[in-house]
Amino acid sequence: MAQIYVNPATGNDNAAGSQSAPFKTISKAVTQAQSNTTIQLAAGNYNAANGEVFPLRVPSGVIVIGNEANKGSGILIEGSGTYSSPNSSGGQNVTMVLGNNAQLVGVTVTNLSSRGTAVWIESTTPTVKNCTFINSKREGVFVTANGTPVIRGNLFTQNLGNGISLAGDARGEIRGNTCKNTGYGISIAERAAPLVIDNQISENRSGIFVSGDSRPKLRNNLSERNTDDGLTVITTALPDLGTNSDPGGNILRYNDKFDLQNTSSNKLVAVGNQMNPAKVQGNVELVNNQTPPVDTTGGGGGAGDGAGDGAGGGAGGGAGGGAGDGAGGDTVVELTDIAGHWAAAFIQELVEQNIISGFPDKTFKPNASMTRAQYAALLTKAFNPPAKRNAIAFVDVSQTFWGFNAIQQAYRGEFLSGFPDRTFKPNQNVQRVQVIVSLINGLKLTGGAATALNTFDDRASIPDYAKDEVATATQKRIIVNQPNLKKLNPTRDATRGEVAAMVYQALVDANRLQPIDSPFIVTG
Repeated sequence: MAQIYVNPATGNDNAAGSQSAPFKTISKAVTQAQSNTTIQLAAGNYNAANGEVFPLRVPSGVIVIGNEANKGSGILIEGSGTYSSPNSSGGQNVTMVLGNNAQLVGVTVTNLSSRGTAVWIESTTPTVKNCTFINSKREGVFVTANGTPVIRGNLFTQNLGNGISLAGDARGEIRGNTCKNTGYGISIAERAAPLVIDNQISENRSGIFVSGDSRPKLRNNLSERNTDDGLTVITTALPDLGTNSDPGGNILRYNDKFDLQNTSSNKLVAVGNQMNPAKVQGNVELVNNQTPPVDTTGGGGGAGDGAGDGAGGGAGGGAGGGAGDGAGGDTVVELTDIAGHWAAAFIQELVEQNIISGFPDKTFKPNASMTRAQYAALLTKAFNPPAKRNAIAFVDVSQTFWGFNAIQQAYRGEFLSGFPDRTFKPNQNVQRVQVIVSLINGLKLTGGAATALNTFDDRASIPDYAKDEVATATQKRIIVNQPNLKKLNPTRDATRGEVAAMVYQALVDANRLQPIDSPFIVTG
């Protein structure tokens, strides 16, 4: 198979496109590539400022590959151009269009334009695998007409519309993806009938939204902790939720409104799934259903908490909640879901130091968020802060709550604070800026120059109360930004991986742990 190499930092579009003389842009590479050609991307940013012309059209049979092991970490394709779809009205704002049997592997794609789509698939049969789709203004991947893609092993997060959208007569296989905090996780409309299998879907509006006359087959998906429903079915849609010979195996649980809501004109028969019958709405027959265990992990959602009470400790928290993530035990746990994750080295070292241990099922869920109670448990284990002020009786934290002692210690140690109404909000999520403020205030770190804020392209969105702390954290190398070093995303909920990395960096600053070589540590 022919090879073309691209390097946005050292390449030249007048070069040969070889490993020793790479092209500078993907735009140049796709004009030279024929079927059975691999375009190998070096780390860096591929955008209009670097010479890219969007949308990038990947020809039939061409493979564009970056860093598959890390789902495109460090390889960011960001941009938008007008694509005239024969099946959609008006011009579409699109980053990439994939041809027949094309492959997109191991890259991060973002479209910041209004109603922007990262990857457009129309009547073609490409493969999209082990990529990250983040921050697009509409969706990560859109499939329409007779598109029949394989979309496998990708991460979809923080896209405003949907993670994955399928419309028209789309088919294909949607397998093993993670859709988190991304509008609707998977939206299936019109006459689309894909196989949707083995996906992890959480903290979206609805996990899976099925509309029109669509007929998807849903198997072995986990849809939990969404702010509306785990699965929403409307109009005349009729998803296949299992048969006696082929059980559904879907787990729909812990969603804020309903695990399954059916307002369609069809009766749904769901065979061999797991959902709470009390959280099923509409004309649904449950066959061989299992009721999920009671949620003891604290619950999910909601925005971060702002500045707490101001001067004290800033903030805390993250989702997924519960005691499973607090103190480490005496035995080092082998976590099963961090291999290849950008924060794996930070997480593993904290495990070996018995600071974290993950959940009882030996997962860490690095892309989930973290509750304030969970964060308090992590802080007390990592720093064991001494009391600097008197305890307070938070009205929403009883003495029987699993995190009571950790919350009190983190509060008395001035890492965390409550709210003027004497609440702590233990199950709210923490924002990235709140983690930063918490660490700087709790550790009494100082010395940041205001010019350090110039490191971030989105510095205007840093809250006034946090600017000094962000400056200090920048100069002390505590902040970790992935995938873009220049984007702080201060008010976004922090992921568990991000919290672990920043706590680790604070321990490095305290000379308690050795530095880890990571390209995502911000240097002021």
